[in-house]
Amino acid sequence: MTTQTHDQLLSTIQDALKACGYTGSLEGGNLQTRTPLTGEDLFKIQGTTKEQATEMIAAADEAFKSWRDVPAPRRGNVIKRWGELLTEHKHDLGILVQVEAGKSISEAEGEVQEMIDICDFALGQSRMLYGKTMPSERPGHRLMETWHPIGVVGVISAFNFPVAVYSWNTANALVCGDTVVWKPSEMCALSALGAHALLARAIDDCGEDQNISHLILGDRTVGEVLLDDPRVELVSATGSTRMGREVAPRVASRFGRYLLELGGNNAAIVSPTADLDLALRGIVFAAAGTAGQRCTTMRRLIVHESIADKLVDQIVAAYKTLTIGDPRDESVLVGPLVNQGAFDGMQKSLEAAKEQGGEVLVGGNRVIVDDTEKSFYVEPAVVRMPEQSEIVHNETFAPILYVLTYSDFDEAIALHNAVPQGLSSAIFTQDNSEAELFLSASGSDCGIANVNIGTSGAEIGGAFGGEKETGGGRESGSDAWKTYMRRATNTINYSGELPLAQGVKFL
Repeated sequence: MTTQTHDQLLSTIQDALKACGYTGSLEGGNLQTRTPLTGEDLFKIQGTTKEQATEMIAAADEAFKSWRDVPAPRRGNVIKRWGELLTEHKHDLGILVQVEAGKSISEAEGEVQEMIDICDFALGQSRMLYGKTMPSERPGHRLMETWHPIGVVGVISAFNFPVAVYSWNTANALVCGDTVVWKPSEMCALSALGAHALLARAIDDCGEDQNISHLILGDRTVGEVLLDDPRVELVSATGSTRMGREVAPRVASRFGRYLLELGGNNAAIVSPTADLDLALRGIVFAAAGTAGQRCTTMRRLIVHESIADKLVDQIVAAYKTLTIGDPRDESVLVGPLVNQGAFDGMQKSLEAAKEQGGEVLVGGNRVIVDDTEKSFYVEPAVVRMPEQSEIVHNETFAPILYVLTYSDFDEAIALHNAVPQGLSSAIFTQDNSEAELFLSASGSDCGIANVNIGTSGAEIGGAFGGEKETGGGRESGSDAWKTYMRRATNTINYSGELPLAQGVKFL
């Protein structure tokens, strides 16, 4: 286990922030930062007031008026430079992510790599903001569409991916000509300072206006400023379904746009033809990795009854080998839950599962690390359920894997789609017909559907998001850039005549 003292940890954080370019104070503020690694408090930094947040929105709105006219490839240069700085300081920012999100350094640096990857993607996109030309029914006319920036984009991100999701939105929004105001989770303010400082350096290096990017720090009350200010044209919010139910109507009430990435009660179907060794590795990582605190974590396993006992025994055996502890020790695979609330929620769900006929096969117990009661480490749990009971329909943001069985494929699909969430899904099968059906309109109802790979680990090249109570938003790759723009349909008449559409006669 790591032998780093608390003072050494504070020094490590200061060095990482300095390397990223942050020069502000880490003392005397009103926002307490802490680490789930030890449960200890870190620095008290200065939060943002509602008045300051409103001023930042005003500054971003004013900057938009000139930024929208900057040629898109030049806007792309800012993102290119950001990607270069992220590459240079991947380890520095990774340390900050590890400290606040409790990830292994491999996962923390992997999150920063996602930022680098989306910068590469958005840089290319800055030269490909394409519109279409359509045939006109009128002679001497051209019909086309153009895409334009929308304005200020508000980004609200969650603790579990403190910087990656921010970059998905910001890289696309900036190349599209929008400006960004970011409200990260108050649990990850230090990594936010590092990520924002690197972007500020990129903007400065490219000679652009610093007001195209702003960071507001604080609890939900300061974030609510983004929901209600009419100058914020789009609110991209990542969090719980409960949060989405509050965000959507407030933004819609002022006719603003919203992009929601909410709950994900993700499942995998395991067919009798599956490669069980492949399935085992995919399941264990997706269910236990990041201590079950990914939006794409596998929470339900739907296994054919003919192989269920064998596969479940293998999963239980694999769980017993998982190393749990402070992820600064590179031998550790499962780090901490973010706080006591997450631990209490897990215990409540396990009790409910048992009351509803479930059997806890392994895990669920608290693990005390470094003789401290301040942090919350836990054994990932596997629960065999007799049927799709109420608790299985609810997402618990902790490492609980519910196991259900099925007898025919239609039943498996029905079990899979029975929950209200619809983010990520997977099937393990060597039967091509089953794989194709799972990916068809009659199969998985999720925004992400995988074959022979787990529910976690999405690449930035594809659009990320889900259906139903997941919110319907799409961000990151593919054509997600269109979310940050408005479409205009244009008709150009070069005929010298004035024929009306549909053959209408007027004068």
